[in-house]
Amino acid sequence: MGDVSEFSLATRLFLKTYRWRRIDPVPCAPLRKPLAEARLALITTAGLHLPDQPPFDNDVRGGDTSYRVIPNDADVATLREAHRSETFDHAGVQSDPNLAFPLDRLREMQLKLAPRHLSFMGSITAPGRLTSSTAREAAQLLIDDGVEAALLVPI
Repeated sequence: MGDVSEFSLATRLFLKTYRWRRIDPVPCAPLRKPLAEARLALITTAGLHLPDQPPFDNDVRGGDTSYRVIPNDADVATLREAHRSETFDHAGVQSDPNLAFPLDRLREMQLKLAPRHLSFMGSITAPGRLTSSTAREAAQLLIDDGVEAALLVPI
């Protein structure tokens, strides 16, 4: 496990002064059926995108709050990583996107998967746009797909 002392001085100062938001109560719904019977969507904050999709924009102040739809039949090996954070080693995700988007592993488990999955950018320091519009739009997409459970892979 890493330690805050490993970060640059600028990152340590940012973490010390950042106004962290508290979500209380944490939104959660109990799964009403066995996972093997539920339609499952995968959601990552690794900033992954398909080669034909635009990468996330690392220059957006406060973070790019858009998302990319990853079809269930996508080849995970072709996913590209465009995560803006400099506070973790990107080599693992770049060499095997399944570390951040384990779609191949879910397929191996023969779970009932949604037709679409979602990829967001992590390290969004100004989440207002995300919570007010993008998250609602993404949630509606999952509702439209009949998603009953979501596996969130935060990066």
